[in-house]
Amino acid sequence: MTIHEILAAFKTKRILVVGDVMIDAYMLGKVHRVSPEAPVPIVSLESEEQRLGGAANVALNLQSLGATPILCALVGADKDGRMLKELLEAQNMLSTGIVSSENRVTTVKTRVIGNQQQLLRIDAEDTHPLNQEEEEAFLSSVRRTLETGQIDAIIFEDYNKGLLTPAVIEGIIELAKKHAIPTTVDPKKDNFLAYKGVTLFKPNMKELKEGVGIDCSFQKRALFDQAVEVLEQHLQNEITFVTLSEYGVYIKNGDRKHHAPAHVRTIADVSGAGDTVISVATLCLTADLSVESIAELSNLAGGLVCEKSGVVSIDPDQLIQECEGKQYR
Repeated sequence: MTIHEILAAFKTKRILVVGDVMIDAYMLGKVHRVSPEAPVPIVSLESEEQRLGGAANVALNLQSLGATPILCALVGADKDGRMLKELLEAQNMLSTGIVSSENRVTTVKTRVIGNQQQLLRIDAEDTHPLNQEEEEAFLSSVRRTLETGQIDAIIFEDYNKGLLTPAVIEGIIELAKKHAIPTTVDPKKDNFLAYKGVTLFKPNMKELKEGVGIDCSFQKRALFDQAVEVLEQHLQNEITFVTLSEYGVYIKNGDRKHHAPAHVRTIADVSGAGDTVISVATLCLTADLSVESIAELSNLAGGLVCEKSGVVSIDPDQLIQECEGKQYR
């Protein structure tokens, strides 16, 4: 398949994204002097921006690639929760899968940028796990979504903000298996080994090491292979996909293993690269591409967004330029 054929296939896909949504806020300005009150820079504020972040950025990546994302997430019953829904609607995304809770605040990460350099980040969030009543209400919302629309895959986007509890994870995997829907995971540490029976599991190297308790690196292949084996013994997942930072990505499906080295790039910001990788990998999986092609295309896409500042989604035109003339299977 050419990249044009692959992108055409992506346009037919409907992907459910389940996970922690947030607002990425930016306060941008210039620094001309240091405060007389404390040894800190004074930022003369010039502009402010609010962008969709976390699982919502995964949805943006899917949308950029032509797919239809459906987002199921939890926000606070507050002004930031309303703002997040407005941001979704401005992107022509449905907000019907967003559940509001009186018991938590909407996650907002505010970055103060002076002279194009990040000086400070302020996080407003609740990270306590859902209680049983909230878990049941959220699972009902996901169940309704699965029953009302044809879903080609489910992405778990975990940021350790309390939504993806073991009960929620187990319940959604059970629903996915009932509907024969593949599942992919971008994990975090807290419930790393709770994703039993998923189709594709995508940790980075740090998450893999901490998750299985083996201090490995890709250069020490024996320990790395052992860590992957321990992971798969726990999860019984079909595909393991490890992002390796400057070493690219590694994918394994049974006896098939493939390493795609990183491409030489000018790195501006690695924020959001994992969101792009899981989006591309999931769409490639639904398009029945080989594990080698999943790794190659996801690796390319993740590298491209690292060339831009801030959390951004993949530009399909750039992906076409990188892949023009190549064949994927």
